[in-house]
Amino acid sequence: MKITGLALRHRHRRMDRRAVQAFAVMHFYLLLPFFFVVAHAAPNHSALSNERVQADVSTRTVEVTSSFTGTEIVVFGAIENMRRKDGEANQYDVVVVVEGVGSPLIMRRKSNIGGLWINTRAVRFDAIPSYYAISSTRPLDEITTSHILNLHAIGFEHISMIPTEIEERRADKKAELEAFKSAIIRLKRKQGLYVQDRFGTVFVGTSLFRASINLPANVPVGPLTARVHLFREGILLDTFESRVRLEREGLGRIVYTFAHGFPLLYGIFTVFIAAGAGWAASTYFSRRAS
Repeated sequence: MKITGLALRHRHRRMDRRAVQAFAVMHFYLLLPFFFVVAHAAPNHSALSNERVQADVSTRTVEVTSSFTGTEIVVFGAIENMRRKDGEANQYDVVVVVEGVGSPLIMRRKSNIGGLWINTRAVRFDAIPSYYAISSTRPLDEITTSHILNLHAIGFEHISMIPTEIEERRADKKAELEAFKSAIIRLKRKQGLYVQDRFGTVFVGTSLFRASINLPANVPVGPLTARVHLFREGILLDTFESRVRLEREGLGRIVYTFAHGFPLLYGIFTVFIAAGAGWAASTYFSRRAS
């Protein structure tokens, strides 16, 4: 009897295993069509954002000499994996931003007190771009949302301008801070250091594009960063970045290096030159008068 009971228990275990296996196989075949539908219905994000932008600048180094009167650089490139059907309107937008290195800036406000215009308020900012040029295929507000523009610092109104003092960042001073920012942009544009061309980026053919950026004579010497943003239907697809160096050359570079490397000697040297020039002019005119 003991042997028979043991055999029955083994038989029941084998039957339970077969039942579980059969139940699992049945559910697999029942759910297989569901997984098939979900797999085909799910969007392929890699295919949706497969477009890429490749770009470059016409020159990587700009020599700034004493006779520098400004120059022009050309940013050009192409869109890879462009999805465009024949006869369909171009759904892509390209925004080119050329930005100078950030430097501290103090903005002061004058007020009329007793008939005299004196400085009554000043705000110091950490890093304000020394130069900012933007060129696009159409106006920015028609390309994408203000949130994306602000996230990537695209456009004058979206340049990151952070005050040095934490006290100036309070919410109750937001309106006053915006007034200072607007004044900075207005003065920079007046100096020709902040420029914008709403239709300056043009497509040459199907996927090729180009944009011309003017560098004025008073552009601060230093590195420039060129960023090319690719949009489609308001979505930022890709960003390409390149560098342009503005370097002093010739006599101007020698004087600049000497003045900043040895300021005391430079000051003494300029005093001697001024004194020598004055003495030479005085001697020359006194001899002619006699």
